[in-house]
Amino acid sequence: MIGNVASAAVKPVAGFARGFSYPLRAAKFLTKKPGLLKYLAIPFVINVLAFSLSVYFGLDMFEGLLETYAPSTEVWYGVALYYIAWTVAMLLTAVVVFFTFTVVGNLIASPFNELLSERCEDLRLGGLPEQRFALGRFWKESKNALFVEIKKLSVFVIVMLLLLAINLIPGIGSLIYAVLAPLFTLFFLVIEYLAFVLMRKQLSFAEQRRYVFKRPIMMLGFGCGVFCVLAIPLVQFFCIPLAVVGATLLWCDFPREAKVD
Repeated sequence: MIGNVASAAVKPVAGFARGFSYPLRAAKFLTKKPGLLKYLAIPFVINVLAFSLSVYFGLDMFEGLLETYAPSTEVWYGVALYYIAWTVAMLLTAVVVFFTFTVVGNLIASPFNELLSERCEDLRLGGLPEQRFALGRFWKESKNALFVEIKKLSVFVIVMLLLLAINLIPGIGSLIYAVLAPLFTLFFLVIEYLAFVLMRKQLSFAEQRRYVFKRPIMMLGFGCGVFCVLAIPLVQFFCIPLAVVGATLLWCDFPREAKVD
């Protein structure tokens, strides 16, 4: 009996650890398949530009607001207020960078990410994917891709606003927000990067959600792994390709989970 309980306890931990490891597996896979590195060049440049522009314009905007509403002064409380405001500005800029990398960056780099995902699947399975990627086909379907990204972003913003409203409830509201907001953010990351392979398999959003929730602990681990990579300075430039390759490797290991009876 004790052995069975211990085994049941270990399985979720093992599932989480496996999901968390996929971005690292992606890095190892890329070092063994140097031919894939050429697909990282353009997304890397896009990531650097998106990061630099978001930080530059974000801090420039907040600096203007601070000079208007909280100008620096030699009074001690004025100095404290100024630096507190700058801290808040940095945190808000970090949020802007997060959305830039996970939404705008994915949208702009999506043809290259899809190509990277396809080539990764091809090399991992040793065969041809179900549908070969064509850049011309992507541009033809770019309106649909844009609509899907906007739809996902809209859902994310709406849910986060609802959670913020719940956070205003005295007492239990803050606890609910502290639990649900991070979980939903991780779910968003999982859907965002798995979409490159799942949409290529022509799964609807409902089918993608069903695929994710068939192994929730492992998917949670994958989302945490991606979030950790995203949080590391400089390494975050490689977050999108590592997450795309990691998600593709995850699919290759568990392809049948996407089957709908």
